Amino acid sequence: MQATEGNAPPDAMGRFRRWAAIAVAIAALGWVGYALFRGFSDTAAELSSFAWTWYIAVLALTLVNYGLRYFKWHYLLGQLGVHVPHRYNLWIFLSGLAMVISPAKAGEVVKPYLVRVVSGAPMAKTIPALIAERITDGIAVVVLAAIGVTTYAADASGLIWATLGTLLLGIAALSVQPLVHGVLSIIGSVPKLGGVAQRLTESYDAMRTVLAPVPLVFTIVISLVAWFAECVGYWFVFKGLGVAATLDQSTFLYAFSTVFGAPSPGGMGMADLALSEGALSMIHGITPGQALAASLLVRVATLWFGVVLGAFALLRMEQVIEDARAVE
Repeated sequence: MQATEGNAPPDAMGRFRRWAAIAVAIAALGWVGYALFRGFSDTAAELSSFAWTWYIAVLALTLVNYGLRYFKWHYLLGQLGVHVPHRYNLWIFLSGLAMVISPAKAGEVVKPYLVRVVSGAPMAKTIPALIAERITDGIAVVVLAAIGVTTYAADASGLIWATLGTLLLGIAALSVQPLVHGVLSIIGSVPKLGGVAQRLTESYDAMRTVLAPVPLVFTIVISLVAWFAECVGYWFVFKGLGVAATLDQSTFLYAFSTVFGAPSPGGMGMADLALSEGALSMIHGITPGQALAASLLVRVATLWFGVVLGAFALLRMEQVIEDARAVE
């Protein structure tokens, strides 16, 4: 499907449906299996007694996370000279939420694609905004986990510091402009690779723009607040279950589990396991049923809630694109 057709990316909804079906099946089977291992009836009892008024606040904090991340996405595009009106860009951002369950989150490239359809900005210029968005999210989550790692999980310090070091080294490497341009020039000298090298150069220059010191620090701060909001949401889940967890414990558990689950699409399985087992090892007096119920509740609020919003946005994209073209 070409951009001129005015629809979502090639078979985006078809691919999303396949990913969603597989993801839901895997998540459901994994959760049921783990619940049976830990005590399904105890978990069901905790869910039935949960103080659901707390969940309104949990979902609201998730929306705070999404709102701040949307602002960051819009800001990064603006730094690249790409100006998409909020009435279109918000739907583009929400569409990306559906794709967090795609392998390696590769489906999130839907956002640069849709920006190209709506504004005409080349993807070589806007993909760096997506990369910078993911990098700054990663740094923020790792920093939140690092705050409590020596207190709550000293044996996991290596994972946290290695992840943070890798992110920072990657940013440092991108800052060496003569070296990168030299490599790209060599690539461009190879027959039939000139066009590729030109697009890579455009992307690299855009990447340097969004990862310059001021935008980098600004977007990391936004990301820290955004992801801390979801940590607070996890703390509220514990309150709704009557578990005496502290905000420090909740912040570390949620942030560390997010880092631990990064290799899995949407953190499925890995993040859920880290949340449950981490709570059991760290929070005094918590039961297996409470730990598993807390894991399920926070993951529904912070993962599946976003997937549902993203699916709705994808369904709306054809109309959004038509509206954008009507004002051109």
